Amino acid sequence: MNIFQKKLAGAVLAVTATTAQAGGILTNTNQSIDFLRNPARDAAIGLDGVYSNPAGVAFLPEGFHLGFNWQYAHQTRTITSTSPYFALGRKNNGQSTKVFEGTADAPIIPSLQAAYNKGDWSIQFNFSVPGGGGSCEFADGLGSFESVVGNIANQLKPFGAKGYDMDGYMQGRQYYFGFQAGAAYKIYDNLSVYGGLRLLYGTATYKAKISNIMVNVGDDRYMNFGSFLQTASTTVDNSIDQVNAGMAQYEAAGATALPQYAELAATKAQLEGAKQSIGSLQKYSQGVNLLCNQSSVGLAPVIGVDYKTGNFNFAAKYEFKTQIRMKNESTVNEASEIAAVNKFRDEEEVNEDVPALLAVGAQWSPINDVRLNAGWHHYFDKQADWYGEAQDKLDHNSNEFLLGAEWDVTDRLTISVGGQLTRYGLTDEYMNDMSFVVNSNSIGFGFSYKATDKLTLKAGYFQTMYDTYDRVTSREPLISDSFTRTNRVLGVGCQVNL
Repeated sequence: MNIFQKKLAGAVLAVTATTAQAGGILTNTNQSIDFLRNPARDAAIGLDGVYSNPAGVAFLPEGFHLGFNWQYAHQTRTITSTSPYFALGRKNNGQSTKVFEGTADAPIIPSLQAAYNKGDWSIQFNFSVPGGGGSCEFADGLGSFESVVGNIANQLKPFGAKGYDMDGYMQGRQYYFGFQAGAAYKIYDNLSVYGGLRLLYGTATYKAKISNIMVNVGDDRYMNFGSFLQTASTTVDNSIDQVNAGMAQYEAAGATALPQYAELAATKAQLEGAKQSIGSLQKYSQGVNLLCNQSSVGLAPVIGVDYKTGNFNFAAKYEFKTQIRMKNESTVNEASEIAAVNKFRDEEEVNEDVPALLAVGAQWSPINDVRLNAGWHHYFDKQADWYGEAQDKLDHNSNEFLLGAEWDVTDRLTISVGGQLTRYGLTDEYMNDMSFVVNSNSIGFGFSYKATDKLTLKAGYFQTMYDTYDRVTSREPLISDSFTRTNRVLGVGCQVNL
């Protein structure tokens, strides 16, 4: 198979969506307004613990507790790509470095927590979006799209190509809806345990397009890519005919041992190779279009424990790995030797496990009105099963470290602040411009206000500051990428206690 076929198809068909997430590679932990204003909630006692510390919810007062949360997240992805082939692009002004930016908006990220406490028991339910949560659009495509087209234009220079023009587009949308139900039980006055099940329903849509491919044939004149290939193919055919005629003359004279005959034979082999390469590109003369819808369901247990002693509270939660096999409904109908194509083949099942998560936390109240929180999250990424064994490309599992504080200013008003450090096991092999994460530091703050004895209002803001990950694919010529993001989340909610 021609190398450009592989690269072009791989660039277009390896598309994945972004997420409006705070957490691991495939896991959202921002499931409540309480998290936004203080992400270190792993040992906090509150209704949001239905997600973050379910065993601790057993220590809430008896009765029915219901919480509603709404979040809006805005995220950008920025890839600064360098390739010598960009300089051939009509829109690039001769520059070899180009910035590709995608915008991801999740205008509605809902969640609901409910608990009914009676005696030593706490019956709980949680609805959330623990994965995905938005769509990302790259209006001009990606560097991996354009560099392949530019590379093809470079290889077509012997046939008169001076440069290229093209339109690229990519969009990914992904949601994992989570439904979790379980129960906590107070074994002792200071010790509780939790067991539950979480159902995940995943749905995703991927669109990718390369269109209007044109070839610069000189003097700022552009020819349709398909027409150019046809002209180039005709030129090669005429050259092969001329070489065949020359070889026939030597053969008729019985002079096939002469060096001139060998040179003609070598030229013919090169021309036939060029003809084959041109022919292999014909299928892309009209560009490339992909539309793939995916869906799946997965189920996993969740367990937890909470222990209180003096002014301290300690808690832990373990979410088992959720096996996800996304089933495709796609415009790609036939099997191909191109692995990236087969990922989006119609009716193909794609491995997208949500990794297991261990969350451990502690809370200390030095005085009655102040609570200090700490937490640690460990995502078992390398034990998950992802398409193309992507988990094996990571250097280590992901970790998060969290700190926070809450202060009851009055009997009705509580203010909070907290931070989170997220560290992934990234490698050059794992990173690509279709789907990437980078290490980050986050901060959140907000308040809750007890409007009545039964109604509490909440608001929070959460912002993530991302590192930049630099990857050099080649030094001569220089081919490189720099990856970074932005992320801002605003949320409001309320809690009703009956």
